[in-house]
Amino acid sequence: MKNVFQARTELKIGKIIEVSGNNLRIEIDDNVNELIRAVDGQVYSVGQMGSIIKVHFGRKLLFAFVRSLKMRSELISDDTSQIINAADDARILEADLFGQGIWSNKNSQLHFSRGVETYPLPLQSAYICLNDELEAVYKAAESNAQDEAITPMVPIGNYIGGNNAICRANIDKLFGHHFAILGSTGSGKSGTVASILHSVLDHEPEGTTLKPRIVMIDPHGEYASAFGDRAKVYRAYNDASVADDEAELLKLPYWLMSSDELRSLIIGKTEHEATSQNNIIYEAITYARLLEAGYVQDIGAEPNGGAEAALSVDKTEEQVLNFDRDKPVPFKLTQFVKHIDKVQGRKAGKQDHLAASAGRDKVDNILKKLKVLRSNPQLSFLLKEYTEESSPKLQEILSQFVGEADGKDIRIIDISGLPNEVAGPLTALISRLLFQYKLWQTRDEREKDPVLFVCEEAHRYVPNHGEAQYKEAQDAIRRIAKEGRKYGLGLGLISQRPSDVESTVLSQCNSWIVLRLSNSSDQEHVSKFLPDSLSGLTKMLSALTRREAIFVGEAAALPSRIRIRELSPEQLPNSNDIKFASGWSNDAIQESDLMTIVNRWCGTTGE
Repeated sequence: MKNVFQARTELKIGKIIEVSGNNLRIEIDDNVNELIRAVDGQVYSVGQMGSIIKVHFGRKLLFAFVRSLKMRSELISDDTSQIINAADDARILEADLFGQGIWSNKNSQLHFSRGVETYPLPLQSAYICLNDELEAVYKAAESNAQDEAITPMVPIGNYIGGNNAICRANIDKLFGHHFAILGSTGSGKSGTVASILHSVLDHEPEGTTLKPRIVMIDPHGEYASAFGDRAKVYRAYNDASVADDEAELLKLPYWLMSSDELRSLIIGKTEHEATSQNNIIYEAITYARLLEAGYVQDIGAEPNGGAEAALSVDKTEEQVLNFDRDKPVPFKLTQFVKHIDKVQGRKAGKQDHLAASAGRDKVDNILKKLKVLRSNPQLSFLLKEYTEESSPKLQEILSQFVGEADGKDIRIIDISGLPNEVAGPLTALISRLLFQYKLWQTRDEREKDPVLFVCEEAHRYVPNHGEAQYKEAQDAIRRIAKEGRKYGLGLGLISQRPSDVESTVLSQCNSWIVLRLSNSSDQEHVSKFLPDSLSGLTKMLSALTRREAIFVGEAAALPSRIRIRELSPEQLPNSNDIKFASGWSNDAIQESDLMTIVNRWCGTTGE
C-alpha cells in the first residue's frame, strides 16, 4: 500500500487548538470549503460523526473518533463580552482519542494498541484517514486477538468506511463476558441475532468445526425457521396452529422448581396474602420431597391436622433439618396437596377443617389455584404427576439443553402463547437449571462445555421495575449476569426497549450491538453504559439504517459503526409484520374457514 499513513498535505483538515484529556478541538482549515476532500480519485467527507481522524506525532500515529462539528460562536456563546463576525467564525471539530499505532513500511503493517500514551499538542495538524488506512487500523486492532490456538474472531459484518473491511467479533469475550443486542422495532434486531448465530455456526477456524451449545428463549416462535437442521425446537405445549413442524414437547416437570418458583406459579401476584400462603407452600413441598427422598414416612390417607411425619428408620432429626427443600428431588403433587389440605387445613389433632377465619380460606385458595393450573392444557408439560416409571430423569431433562442432538447446536425454547405468569417462572427455572448444572461441574468440565443462554425480549424477564410474576426470573438471570462467566455460562440479552431492562443486569454486559433507537429515553439509558468517549457514536443511534449498528465493548476490536452481515430469506427469523394493505385486498374469511380455526382453538379437530 503506497502513501499509507503519510502526512500528506491534501489529507490535512485543520490544526489542534485544544487538548483536554482524551478530547481534542480542531479548527478546520479555510480551504476545506464544502467539508469534503477528493484524494486519489475518491471523495472523503470531513467531520462525519463517528468517523476516524489521525494525528502524526513523530513515528507514532494517534487516532480519534469525531464527536461533533460546530461553529466557534457556539462554543463561546455564553461569553457575552466576545462578539464574532460571521466572516471570522471558524468551524470547530471535536474528537475523542481512542488508540495509537506505528506503521511499518517494511512489513506494510500497523502495530496498533487501544488507549493513548502520548498526547498531541496544540497547533499540530489533524488529517483524514484514507480507506486503506482505515482497513489497516481495523485489521491491526483485530489481530491483537488472533493469538489463540482456535481463533475466536468471527466475522459478523462490515465496517462502514474503510473499503468495507470485514468486522470480526471476539466470541470468547462476546459470549463469555455477556452481550446485549438492542434496537427499536423494525431496526433489524431479530435478523442481527440470527446473523451473529449463523456466523458462529459457519465459523471453521483452522478447519475445526465448532459445536456450540446455545439455548434461546423464544417468546414469539420466530427463530425456529431461521436455523433449519442446526436447531432443535422445544415447545412448552402442543399448539395445533403449528403442529406440522418438528418441535418436541418440552420436558420440564414441576419438581425441578425451587420452592420460590413453585410458590410464584401457584400464588401469583396476590402479595398482600403472600407471607402466610408462602409458608403453606414451603411446608408442603418440604414434606413431599422428604417423603420421596426416603427421609420421612407417609402421614397416611387421613392424617390429623398438624400431624408430624415420622422419621424413616435410618434417618436422624439433624439430617431432616439440613435437608435442602430446593434440590431437584422429585415429589408427588398428590402428597403436596394432601399436606396442604389435610395437615395444614385441619384443626390440630383432629380431622375437621379449620374455620375460614383461622386459615382454611387461604388453604382453599391455594388448592383452587393449583386445580385451575392443572386443568390448563398449556401447562400439562409442567404439572403432570410424577411417577418413577414414566417421568423423565434429571439427566434427560438437562440433555435437552446441552446434550448430543445430532448436530443441532441451537436449542430453541418456544414459549409463545404462554401467559406471563407462567413464562416468568418457566424462564427462571431454565436459567437456574443451567446455572446449577455449570455450578456442579469441575473446572475441566466447564472449559470443555461452555453454554450461551440467549434471552429474547429481555425486558419481559428482567424488567427495570418490580413485577411479581417476574421476580424469580429476575433473580435467576441476575445471578447468571453476575456470576455466569466464572462457570462458563454466557448471557445474551435482546430487547427493543432497553430503558425497560433492569440496569443491574444490562450493566453486567461487556459488549453491545446497538441498532437504531428512536426513543430518547432508550438512547439515554444506553448511553449510561457506554464510555463518555463514545458519545459521538451514541448520537447516531436515531439515524442508523436497517442492519446498521454501533458495536462497542470488549468483543469489538474498535468501537465502530458496522453493517451486519446479510442473510438469505430462509436464514431469517419469521418476524415480519403482517401487512395490512396486502391482507385487506382479500375477501373476508368464510364461515367454513372460521370453523376450522375454532376447532383448532378448542381442540375439537377430531384427533
